[in-house]
Parts: sequence; C-alpha cells; structure tokens
Amino acid sequence: MKLFKSFMIFLVLVLLIGLNSCKILRPSEMFIVDEEHPIAEFKPSEKEYKIKPFDKLSVRITTNDGFSLIGVGQGNTESSYRRQQQGIEYLVEFDGLIKLPTLGRIPITGYTMREAEEYLEELYSQYYQSPFVLLSVTNRKAYIFFNGATKANIVTIPTENLTLIEAIASTGGVTEISRSYRIKLIRGELTENPEVYYWNLRRLDDLKDSNILLEANDVIYVDSKPQYISRALREVAPYLTLLTTALSVYGIFFR
Repeated sequence: MKLFKSFMIFLVLVLLIGLNSCKILRPSEMFIVDEEHPIAEFKPSEKEYKIKPFDKLSVRITTNDGFSLIGVGQGNTESSYRRQQQGIEYLVEFDGLIKLPTLGRIPITGYTMREAEEYLEELYSQYYQSPFVLLSVTNRKAYIFFNGATKANIVTIPTENLTLIEAIASTGGVTEISRSYRIKLIRGELTENPEVYYWNLRRLDDLKDSNILLEANDVIYVDSKPQYISRALREVAPYLTLLTTALSVYGIFFR
C-alpha cells in the first residue's frame, strides 16, 4: 500500500513538473517574439495604401467633374443619387484585374487611390465628358486577439481610418485578464520579417503616443496574465480523479 501511494505521489509530481511549461499551460498563445527579433520604434506610415488582389473597391463614376454628386443635376432620382453617393463595389481579381463598366477588365493593382482615380478618369475620358472617379477600399481589416488568442475579432477599417484605441473599444475593450500595459502590434507581411511594436495603455500619460492609425492587415495582440495555477489545476484534475478512484478501488479490494 505504501509503495502504491508513493508511486502515485511521484506520478503527480512528474505531471506538475511537466506542466510547468508555457507550451502546455498556454497552448493557444500566438505571435511569440524571439529575443533576437528587433522591436521597431513606431513611426507613422509615410506610404499610401496600394490596391492589392482581392480588394473590394467602391467605385463612383460621374461626368462633368462630379457635378451630379451634389444632388442638383437634372433627372436625378433619389435612388440614382444614393447610388452615386455610396458607389458600387467591384472585386479586384486574383490576377490584379478589375472588371468595370465600359472599360471591361483592366489592371488596377499597385496604384494608390489617387493614382487609380486619375488612371480611371483618363480611361473614361475616351467615352464621357470630364469624368470624375472616387474610389475607396471597403474590405480593409485589422485583427485583434485577446486572452492568449482564445478570443479574436476582425475589425473593418473604414474610409476615415481607425485608431488603435477605437479598434479595441469596438471589440468591447480589454478583458479582466488582459495586460493593458503590453499590447503588441504586428505590421507587414507575416511571412517576411514583419515589424513589431509594443504599446502601454495602462496610464493616462501613455495615451498620448497611442492614438495611431491602423493599416490594412495589422495584427493587434493584447497580452494576458498566464494564470498558471488555474490552468495547471485544470490539467491535473483528471489525473487526480483517476488517482482518487484507483486508491478507493485499492482500499476496497486489497485492504
């Protein structure tokens, strides 16, 4: 009996030692940065967004330098005026082409918004008088992860842009186990050495540097408390139940 109890105690100790690992206790954690990976000093992006494949573009096309957009053009019905104000969405296809009325499929990727508008106005000038084109990307998104990546939200970046604080607020704010003083922002291609920034939103004095504008495909990772004890207990609980059952059976049949 003593030998059996000693073996069980030894087994529990081995399990506890083995569980003392981030990989086991926090298996859902993502975007861990190696010590060698440089932490970038944040600078506002000086690059304009360039159109990419699979972007959805809201396109508004009018004539006479956009005169009808102010709603006083003759023959403007309410529905046509609303459509001109909102635009129609067109998908940039996988090969970088977009299919537009009159023009058909044309290349559009690699252009900034201003360049694309000027490019389309030039093409449409062959068919219409003083064309006026307005473009916007409607599917720009940022990704926010909380609670060791067990909670995630996709936030659409509107035309008027979105700040870091606004994005967190739109998802309901940080959780009870979040570390508001350790917010990670990952920017750039994830497979091509992305830039990593850290933000501290705990103190009011730190907010002055946190009102940054998000870019398409930014990843925000709000670090959380490890909660090692509660997680270890949850992992060990089935083994303790098995141990208790085994001791009970042993006591019944071998006492």
